[in-house]
Amino acid sequence: MEKRETFTSKMGFVMACIGSAIGLGNIWMFPYRLGRYGGAAFLIPYLIFVVILGTTGLMTEFSFGRRFQGGSMTGIVKVFSEKKKKGGKIVGALPAIGLAGIFMFYNIVVGWILKYLFMSVTGELKKIDKSTYFDGFAGTSASIPWNVIAIIITVLIISLGVTKGIERISKIIMPALFLIFIALAIRSLTLPGSIEGVKFLLQPKWSYLGEVNTWVMALGQAFFTVSLNGCGMVVYGSYLKKNYDIPKLALTTSLLDTLAALLASFVIMPAVFAFGVDVNAGPPLLFMTMPSIFDKMPGGSFIAVVFFISLLFAAISSSINMLEGVTEAVISNLKVQRKKAVLSIGLVMAVLSIPLNLSMNVFDNFTNLITVVISPLMVILVLFVYFYMHDAKNALKEINEGSNIRLGGKFLGFAKYGFMFVTILVVILGIVYGGIG
Repeated sequence: MEKRETFTSKMGFVMACIGSAIGLGNIWMFPYRLGRYGGAAFLIPYLIFVVILGTTGLMTEFSFGRRFQGGSMTGIVKVFSEKKKKGGKIVGALPAIGLAGIFMFYNIVVGWILKYLFMSVTGELKKIDKSTYFDGFAGTSASIPWNVIAIIITVLIISLGVTKGIERISKIIMPALFLIFIALAIRSLTLPGSIEGVKFLLQPKWSYLGEVNTWVMALGQAFFTVSLNGCGMVVYGSYLKKNYDIPKLALTTSLLDTLAALLASFVIMPAVFAFGVDVNAGPPLLFMTMPSIFDKMPGGSFIAVVFFISLLFAAISSSINMLEGVTEAVISNLKVQRKKAVLSIGLVMAVLSIPLNLSMNVFDNFTNLITVVISPLMVILVLFVYFYMHDAKNALKEINEGSNIRLGGKFLGFAKYGFMFVTILVVILGIVYGGIG
């Protein structure tokens, strides 16, 4: 079996974690919710949930991985073995299977981005009917080759390993992503009429704090934005050295992820209002609304290329974490070489993704099942195994290892009971609302 790698620097780890956390939800969902649910007032419940819940979840997953020196499957198998319980391998495989599901639908979206980036580079984007093209492309066989290319890119990165692949690429694309966001935000804010977009985002509407929906959407955004799924961040945590400060790393990841979401908001919404188009959330914002805006914007062809490059960076960085989570489970438990494992997984994922490419109904139903139910259930599973089946005091000791601030019994009580309750609530609310992430 290959020697287990570790991140060589704290910066490399943070960049990788931010890459996982900064996904398309930051870009197409957060700006809309920020404006729709109270502007600056929305930031109050959102920041409360991110700082308290997001960091608790990240600390749990990071420390779980570091304590057992492996991903969720390794840790769960060890705990089941310690407690002389059967079924450890079956239960332990569930988080990796759930993450594989996310990887499948997510890389279809990455394929869409690659297609639009290609069209923006060739100039084809200016010639298509923006209002109809996306519907004629997504959910058809035309999306399959782009989905395969997206998977190949991630496979190539993961095959290089933690240091040469994940850490190195994260150190490049994450700073580049922030610089691109800043440049695009400046351009967007200089457009005539963009101030209305700023008002939409930041003008506080305090009455929204009295509405249940505001708090529910803030909870969902905060919970899912830091990439909690019971597997991906556990694997990254398993590559952490003992002297790394987990609470500080968790807080840094949460805050920088929020900063990226805010920057994305100032890229999109000022431009949307400057050109008087409808505010929308989801794929139409990125693949219909924004291309239409680029047509009207001076220098829009160049800006379109830069915009879709930024989307690609955000998407690929998340996809890397997903594939690594699945790959690590295979490597650690089947004792196969990394390149063989990642190539096999990539091929299987490409084949299983075909039905999702061919039907948007299948795609939407599968996506909702994974994100609304499966992912938070896997978080609950890891919480239960770590804080209930395993020794909770040892879990706290692992979280405090290398930390300058010592967390105590109150934190442990909140993690065991408060965070567990909220995660169960996220599942229930997700089913009731049809998704809150």
